[in-house]
Amino acid sequence: MRGKKGILLLFLTAVCLAGGCKKKAEPGPVETPEGAYNIYYLNSSMTKLTPQEYSTITRDQEALIQELMNQFLNVPNDVDSQVALSDKVGYLGYRQENQVLFLYFDAGYGSKVNMNETREILCRAALAKTMTQIEGIDFISIYVADQPLLDSYGNPVGMVSGTDFVEGISDINAYEKSQLKLFFADETGEWLVEENREVVHSINTSLERVIVEQLIKGPQLKGHYRTLSEDTKLLNVSLNENICYINFDASFLNNTLEVKEYIPIYSIVNSLSEISTVSKVQITINGSQDVMFRDVISLNTQFERNLEIGGQ
Repeated sequence: MRGKKGILLLFLTAVCLAGGCKKKAEPGPVETPEGAYNIYYLNSSMTKLTPQEYSTITRDQEALIQELMNQFLNVPNDVDSQVALSDKVGYLGYRQENQVLFLYFDAGYGSKVNMNETREILCRAALAKTMTQIEGIDFISIYVADQPLLDSYGNPVGMVSGTDFVEGISDINAYEKSQLKLFFADETGEWLVEENREVVHSINTSLERVIVEQLIKGPQLKGHYRTLSEDTKLLNVSLNENICYINFDASFLNNTLEVKEYIPIYSIVNSLSEISTVSKVQITINGSQDVMFRDVISLNTQFERNLEIGGQ
């Protein structure tokens, strides 16, 4: 069931994404001119992101990454803003692999003294929204002292996109806590097991999307096992007349986990069905439902909760 435990005092100014707007086709953003990017800083009270337009003639991707990172780390003298990254944290460099930009920082990034929870979330948002404007970069992944950035549960945060923080236009973007009931595989791979989890997410991010993203991140409890591969890419989530439409790319079909073929499907369906507004789930691959999952299950159907495979 959807349970809100309160709204955290973490606010981001919801501003339009630049550069990557055409590429991601997200609703609402205002485009900037070609060669113009928004560099995201913090306001003086360090409670909001403040974008500053930056123009460049650089077109080479590698040079552009370095140029935007340099701008990110240095606020212009005539701008009343602060760098999102604490000056006690060292930036070590980057590498790119496919559409993911890996950013490396020293151990100071993981220190609560240097980067408290509020500032770290704001910094992560600023990095994602700044760097994913570059053509060909859809996600960032933050590493701290050569180790993946961990969340409060000790799990890797993983890939982050700019739209993870703002998915629409509003004056203020707040974060809230929700209680989720997720379903993962047991050790046999034949049954579902229940896992309760508290998550913090943007109020502009649908709970349906949050649930699927948490399933992709995987279980947190011992004896619980993955149902979705960690490289599964979620393209879109929508809800219409109590039917939740989930659109993955082809990576969803590359599920080689040692679980029965129905487990990934009903891990998603049963988890989403915990929301009172969801009664059925339609899964598509790149927008198509004429697909066979593991050559056994047709996705050309609207799935309903299955109580016979455990988890209750």
